[in-house]
This record gives sequence, structure tokens and C-alpha cells, in this order.
Amino acid sequence: VQLQAFGGGLVQPGGTLRLSCAASGSILSINNMGWFRQAPGKQRELIATISSGEITNYADSVKGRFTISRDNDKYTVYLQMNSLKPEDTAVYYCNANIRTPARTAPYWGQGTQVTVSS
Repeated sequence: VQLQAFGGGLVQPGGTLRLSCAASGSILSINNMGWFRQAPGKQRELIATISSGEITNYADSVKGRFTISRDNDKYTVYLQMNSLKPEDTAVYYCNANIRTPARTAPYWGQGTQVTVSS
């Protein structure tokens, strides 16, 4: 199983970006999916999660600006990021709890850089 993230880049403050993360492989089902981020010199933090029933939760730092969603047919999770701030600059990682024929386990994407700067 692999998770591959797309969509990072350089954006000005106040701008928008949409990240996506697609899972592939011998997947039976995907439970919770989420996005984390890690800024230089800081610990990785959880910023948004979405359950298989599409219940969402957000960190206070992104609530009202970011929206997480998923497409179960495509095994993909998205993160729509609006009103971006310089403090949102970080490497963003997707995470998913995936059931395969062998096991159920968490998997990570490779990370995608988001830089918010004028």
C-alpha cells in the first residue's frame, strides 16, 4: 500500500491551495484519514481528520480556514486550504488507517511542502 500526496507549493498570504493524497495497493477499506504538518524545528501536529462516516475534526489553528474531505471510490483524501498564513508553512503529510488482506495499520504519505510567503 502506498499513499501519495500532491498539491503543495508556494502561495502568497491569503491565498489558497488544495492538497490531495491517494492510496493505492491491495486495499479492502480505509477508516480514518487525516492530515498532519511539521514546520521547521517543530513537532508534527495533527490538523484535520475525517472518519469513514465523514465526521471531521480540526485543530484550532486551522478551523474555519481548512476543509478536509474524502472520495472513498478513489481512496483519496483532500485538504482545501483557504486564507493561508505564513505560519501555515510546513511539510504536510497525509495519514490513513487502511485495512488490507494482511492487516489493518496506519500508512503515511511522503509529505508535500507548503510555503506561504510574499
